[in-house]
Amino acid sequence: MHIALLGNTLAGESSAVKGIIGVILDRSSRIGQEQAVAMNMALEDFYHYSNQSFVMHIRNSQGDPLQAALAARDLIDNQKVQAIIGPHTWKETSLVAEVCSQKSIPLLSMAGETPDWATEKFHFLLQSTPSQIMQMKAIAEIVKSWDWYKVSLIYEDGDSSSTEVLSQLSKALREVGTELSNVLAIPPFANSSLSQQLERLREGQCTIFVVHLPFPLALHLFETAKKMNMMEEGNVWITMDTFTSLFHSLNASTMSNMQGIVGVKSYIPCLWQQNHNFYHRFRKKFSSENYEEFNYEPGVYAAQAYDAAWTVALAMRESNQNGSHFLLDKILLSNFTGLSGKIQFTDKKLAPVHTFQIINAMGKSYREIGFWSDGLGFSKTLGQNASDSSLIKELVQVVWPGGRMSNPTCAKQLRIGVPSMSTFKQFVNVFQDHSQNITIFKGFSIELFKETVKNLPYHLDYDFFAFNGTYDELVKQVYLKNYDAVVGDVTLESTRYKYAAFTQPYTDPGVVMVVPVQSKAGNKAWLFMKPFTKLMWILIIIVIFYNGLAVWIIERNHCPELNGPILHQTTTVLWLAFTPLFSMNGGKLHSNLSRMAMVVWLFVALIITQTYTASLTSMLTVDRLEPTENSIQKLRESNAKIGYDRGSYMKEYLQDALDFSAENLKQYSSSEDYAKALRNKEIAAAFLDAAEANIFLANYCKGFVKAGPTNKHGGFGFVFPIGSPLLHSVNQALLNISESGTLRDLERDMLGSEECKDSKTDIETSSLGPSSFMVLFILTAGTSTTALLVYIFPMNCLCHGQRTIWRLMMAVLKHWGSQKTRFSRRVHNVAESPSNYPNISNLPTHV
Repeated sequence: MHIALLGNTLAGESSAVKGIIGVILDRSSRIGQEQAVAMNMALEDFYHYSNQSFVMHIRNSQGDPLQAALAARDLIDNQKVQAIIGPHTWKETSLVAEVCSQKSIPLLSMAGETPDWATEKFHFLLQSTPSQIMQMKAIAEIVKSWDWYKVSLIYEDGDSSSTEVLSQLSKALREVGTELSNVLAIPPFANSSLSQQLERLREGQCTIFVVHLPFPLALHLFETAKKMNMMEEGNVWITMDTFTSLFHSLNASTMSNMQGIVGVKSYIPCLWQQNHNFYHRFRKKFSSENYEEFNYEPGVYAAQAYDAAWTVALAMRESNQNGSHFLLDKILLSNFTGLSGKIQFTDKKLAPVHTFQIINAMGKSYREIGFWSDGLGFSKTLGQNASDSSLIKELVQVVWPGGRMSNPTCAKQLRIGVPSMSTFKQFVNVFQDHSQNITIFKGFSIELFKETVKNLPYHLDYDFFAFNGTYDELVKQVYLKNYDAVVGDVTLESTRYKYAAFTQPYTDPGVVMVVPVQSKAGNKAWLFMKPFTKLMWILIIIVIFYNGLAVWIIERNHCPELNGPILHQTTTVLWLAFTPLFSMNGGKLHSNLSRMAMVVWLFVALIITQTYTASLTSMLTVDRLEPTENSIQKLRESNAKIGYDRGSYMKEYLQDALDFSAENLKQYSSSEDYAKALRNKEIAAAFLDAAEANIFLANYCKGFVKAGPTNKHGGFGFVFPIGSPLLHSVNQALLNISESGTLRDLERDMLGSEECKDSKTDIETSSLGPSSFMVLFILTAGTSTTALLVYIFPMNCLCHGQRTIWRLMMAVLKHWGSQKTRFSRRVHNVAESPSNYPNISNLPTHV
């Protein structure tokens, strides 16, 4: 035992050094009673081991800060104490520290939490109990284990140390995705008002309570909660160390009021197992002085008081003078292991506790269900064989209030508001089932929310409630706490963020304009020019004239009709050029060169005319439509009437963002009303959310179309209170649904049936350009050019081999021409004398 070893060392000195120690505590409380007995035992043990005795003056503050301050002044001025131990509460400590600092007397505070600024302000103040602030992480991990998303804190009003507790608990809960939703400050002497305040908490969404109260006030709280049936199934109570560490002092009757409580308490390693002597002596001494108490076992407060008294006695023994500054330095240099753990000051404070014990109240007592250590998580036991887990529910079965063994959730179901005036029932459809007298909620938004809840990491109970008001009013209901969330076709809109928070949009954002359509071809006098582009027409004319000119140059010496006045020759050239466009046989040609050029041009002309005919036919037969209006600016300038959804944000958006006049805006409550108004020209256009526009155009795809730009805005989302911890998990669930394909399946099943069934669509037939016919133009122009070159240059310049090849080619062409003539006669049944055509035997050798 560490203290025994220290005592044996100190006992070796023979001289006795006397000192006077002051103690301020609340003798009316169990904590004060344990502290008084433990400190007396500490000085007795110190004398036994060191042969040095100390005088200890104890003052009873009765928990009153003013009385504690007066006691401190009396101890310093009249009893000439060299150091003071206590009190237990920060309210008392703050006043006592003021007195001690004025007199330069060290004060070892027994308060659970000392603000950070206190030790800097009061130079003689030390925190002699280890900080319990780490238990906030333990509580947050308990909350995380059962996926609770909202927690209420109950603490004592006026306790400045609770500010640090509140801050640390809120931070720890946020780190595990939970919100500290309600905070209830109870006055120190709460009576009938306590039930009213608890009733207000019970009306909240969740009844997960964390209790940070002094022992007497906590007892009163649970007694009241028991009477209000708040210790039954559906409620969860988690108590902090200030109360849990005194569970051992409660009798069976008191414990009956706290069934199912889960508590966090300081853990003292091997306190009673290795200190049997202290344990039995304490029970005997405590029972003789406090016979009215139910249980005589020492708790953590007794161990801490024992170590504080030993620390002061050790510092006084080692001090060679009575100067308080020197004594303070000796205390700060303390370094030993006491009953409560390591005693070593850093910045005038003991190191925080990093291990806590988790207990569960059940039956007439309580059971220890595990441990929590910072960085290690939960475990059933401590030591090398401990099995750690991040979730305590994986280690042990907890008994909850009402004897429930399963995972407790929110006592009250979430109230979900649903808009009943939705324009497009595919998203939200609210109607009454009169046969069963119930309200039915259907639609894509409803089913998507149900699927989202299934993907949450915790169970969530909810009920839908129809709301017959505007969408802005519905969002404000969340702010007023009439609803816990809103599900429906609610658009994300900046002004609504003042009252609520939104999930990510689950539909495409945007505001689009829907207008009627009109025919494009109705007033197009030049539609016949549309099949080809301007450049194509120009190229066709150039090729026509070029081919006609080439044929005319070659044929003019063979045919007298091609000579004569310029006008006559020009019309002849045009006739020769245009004939292949409208006739398969063309005119009578005398030269094989002209025939060769004309054959190729005939082939090209055939393809061009057939392509033109097909394209023009398509343009004339396909119903090509266009919007009646494309410009928002023109709608504003013409004071056109505009339609929007009844009860939506769209009216303000059209006025503020798009500058439409209020008198030109008309509201509609169904897609049928929109269609009727647009057809009857009551309105020139309707502005809808992108998702609504898709549904509308699917139902009325023949008569209406989107027009103008899409204004980036909104999208549908679910609504939650500002700062709701549900928001993060719901967004994550929505992402999971989207990535897994579930969202796509829902859209296909519930909105896919709204696809337009009209197979006759607006096909835009584009004009054809030269690129599609460039090879043909090159072929015919090249052929005509070759024929001209052969005709212009004398044939005697050709070599003998070239003449042979040329004769063979001319013979083939003449034979093909003869066959073409006979074929033309059969097709057209035209009686024409063979003498009109040249005889192949009479062809000249040279052209």
